[in-house]
Amino acid sequence: MTLHLYDTASRSMREFVPQVSGTASIYVCGATVQGVPHIGHVRSGLNFDVLRRWLARTHDDVRLVRNVTDIDDKILAKAADHGRPWWEWAYQHERAFEDAYAALGCLPPSYAPRATGHVTQMVELMQRLVDLGHAYAAQGDVYFSVASFPEYGALSGQKPDEVHQGESAAQGKRDPRDFTLWKAAKPGEPAWPTPWGPGRPGWHLECSAMATAYLGGTFDIHGGGIDLIFPHHENELAQSRAAGDGFARYWLHNAWVTLSGEKMSKSLGNTVAIPVLLERVRAPELRYYLVGPHYRSTIEFSQEALDESVSAYRRVESFLRRVVERTGAVGDAGELPAAFSAALDDDLGTPGALAAIHRRVREGNTALEAADDLGARAAAESVRAMTGVLGVDPLRWAQEPADGAGGRKALAALVERVLEERVKARKDRDFARADALRDHLLLAGIAVEDTPDGPLWTLKDD
Repeated sequence: MTLHLYDTASRSMREFVPQVSGTASIYVCGATVQGVPHIGHVRSGLNFDVLRRWLARTHDDVRLVRNVTDIDDKILAKAADHGRPWWEWAYQHERAFEDAYAALGCLPPSYAPRATGHVTQMVELMQRLVDLGHAYAAQGDVYFSVASFPEYGALSGQKPDEVHQGESAAQGKRDPRDFTLWKAAKPGEPAWPTPWGPGRPGWHLECSAMATAYLGGTFDIHGGGIDLIFPHHENELAQSRAAGDGFARYWLHNAWVTLSGEKMSKSLGNTVAIPVLLERVRAPELRYYLVGPHYRSTIEFSQEALDESVSAYRRVESFLRRVVERTGAVGDAGELPAAFSAALDDDLGTPGALAAIHRRVREGNTALEAADDLGARAAAESVRAMTGVLGVDPLRWAQEPADGAGGRKALAALVERVLEERVKARKDRDFARADALRDHLLLAGIAVEDTPDGPLWTLKDD
């Protein structure tokens, strides 16, 4: 089976065939850096990170561009409320987003362009649209003429006569359905020069300009959350196609993370910030929770569901550690079971992929109980290969730097050595020594949990 993805534009499953053989190109709408990231923000980054990792198994090169919106009405308002320069506020929260992506194991994008760094490309795109009769200037603003583009509404299913852009009324706009490409300068706001006067970008213009600047006039996949389908992606598509670009060949959209049935958003006050969650669970456990559901399925956040996901992840982790304790280091280039590959090829079916992982874990535990070390190692290598595709390989995470203060690798080696002594003490029925070793680890901030699959250790601060 080859990879098939659900394309929002055609409302159908389509076989993925890249425009350039061996190279897959992806543009993902990134953050508007107005505040601290929450799990609703980073879900998109995680979903497309899994897509990127899976594509990397079959393509020589995957180019992923994830933009940063660093100029926006909300950014300006938040910065003003806090008495901070807008650029400082934006950069502070850009770093917070990048830290969150990195903490949850997202591979760095091929490039992360900022809107403010691409005004030249935006002006060039607007000029093309004006020259072709698809855009017009009015009192320093520049608007896209929806009526000039007959295909408008095809992506989202909006009827042109019923379109509401969510923009405030402005003098000079010829049609209320038209959307803003460029906003005329206002006192105290940042501005850049253009042929139509100084001002700043509209939201939709920036992504069209940046996507084509780095991936070309036509590229493979455009992704983002379902809340971006309209008006953002509809408007991107319209202005790009009107200018003569093929733009995205596939459109992918991930669903929301909700609380009490409502989309997680700062305005509703129902956000769960990444730094707060990482005080409750470890980063790979949170990643496992967020990539486990299908990307087009809504995640209804609850502590109970998170706890269940953490337990499932720890079963995988415990199995791998048992194999390492029994047989030594385990590689990560094992076989990918057909069920795992088939699940991901079917529109990134991560629930089926996780089922395949846990099936292999059960087989590996059975092998361990039967003293079949070769079978257990084969299962462990397969589990590492699968979890690596999803970015949740426990042994890989154990080797990653912890909080920038050095690697976990040395810590893991020391802890595993103490645990080996503790296992031996328990086998020898020297329970006093076993308890003393456990208490020694606890004093060092390391909690040990005895599970049916063997001892599991975690940092108390994780």
